[in-house]
Amino acid sequence: YPLPGSLGFEEQDAKTFASWGIDYLKYDNCHHDGSKPIERYPVMSKALKKAGRPIFFSLCEWREMHPAEWGFHVGNSWRTTCDITDTWESMISRADQNELYAQYARPGGWNDPDMLEIGNRGMTKDEYIVHFSLWAISKAPLLLGCDIRNMTQETIEIISNKEVIAVNQDSYGIQARKARMHGDEEIWVAPLSSYRTVVVILNRGSVRYSVTAFWEDMGLDPNTVVEARDLWEHKTLKNRFVGNITTMLNPHSCKMYVLKPIS
Repeated sequence: YPLPGSLGFEEQDAKTFASWGIDYLKYDNCHHDGSKPIERYPVMSKALKKAGRPIFFSLCEWREMHPAEWGFHVGNSWRTTCDITDTWESMISRADQNELYAQYARPGGWNDPDMLEIGNRGMTKDEYIVHFSLWAISKAPLLLGCDIRNMTQETIEIISNKEVIAVNQDSYGIQARKARMHGDEEIWVAPLSSYRTVVVILNRGSVRYSVTAFWEDMGLDPNTVVEARDLWEHKTLKNRFVGNITTMLNPHSCKMYVLKPIS
């Protein structure tokens, strides 16, 4: 039997949402009639545009028809993964899947690897920092999936990191790509405004070791001298770096730097 939903009532519901002052609509794919998402979602998109209020339209069709390839003309974000759960394996795999569609993200339309699990207590602090760093550098929507009434101070500190959020909100809106992968080492990179580059140096493995990010992997001239801002320590490193930057990483942890050329 049919369940409550907007299918067939898109204009009525869009006007109702607008009258309620709604800013964000996540339009899920549950209990549809078998028609294709590429047919159903544009109907609600048009209804929202006629509703008289700007409403962020989040397409959640579970990547059934690769919405990154057509979603920009329909909504403001689109799910590139199945549902996330509060585990390291789920989180990191969603980041991997989302990265495959990096070329499609741009201001006005974003790849969505699903909500943040920070605060649900299934991962460690280091793992949640990786989670927030990868979502931010990937320009993913930063939507909280925890009970905000019961957040710990640790959770609040992670999700309110203004420097990391600023990377997510950078005006260029360029999603990060994996510049290098070697075993459990990964280098995620994205250009930022004002000639800056942001890099996440990631240890996906279970052993502590040193990881180096090279300028050539980031598209920087090897002779470029940069200052590095550590976004989780909130400090600019005293050393200047040429050609590469190296850091020691614990298992399932990362460093996030903004590199700014100084010569």
